[in-house]
Amino acid sequence: MMRTFGLAPDAAEIEALARAALARLPDVFAAHLDGVRLVVEDFADVETLAMLEIEDPFELTGIYEGVPVGEKHMAPSGTMPDRIRLFRSPILDEWIARGDDTLEHLVAHVVIHEVGHHFGLSDADIEALENQSD
Repeated sequence: MMRTFGLAPDAAEIEALARAALARLPDVFAAHLDGVRLVVEDFADVETLAMLEIEDPFELTGIYEGVPVGEKHMAPSGTMPDRIRLFRSPILDEWIARGDDTLEHLVAHVVIHEVGHHFGLSDADIEALENQSD
């Protein structure tokens, strides 16, 4: 889905781009994402921003909330389901500001970064995963 003009993508379009990025992940990762919810919101809520000590809501494009795969055995019972939250307005703002990247690539970058947190990966491992998924 390549877009070059028109109205700003809505949450459903961002979600479709994110799901396409998830579908391109290697099977070894995809097998462990079944229970992870994907949510697209315009901005992070005030509580999330405060918890991360972020004042400008445009600074947060996405967040993984949950227990990383390698720590599941230590998670207390009754924990909330894992989820990846993407924030539409900051993603669009970054896309416009950068001007040298497709929206598809930027959304994939954010999604893969958050998937990396789900697996407890280092930044270098996340970058390698992103390169595998291109």
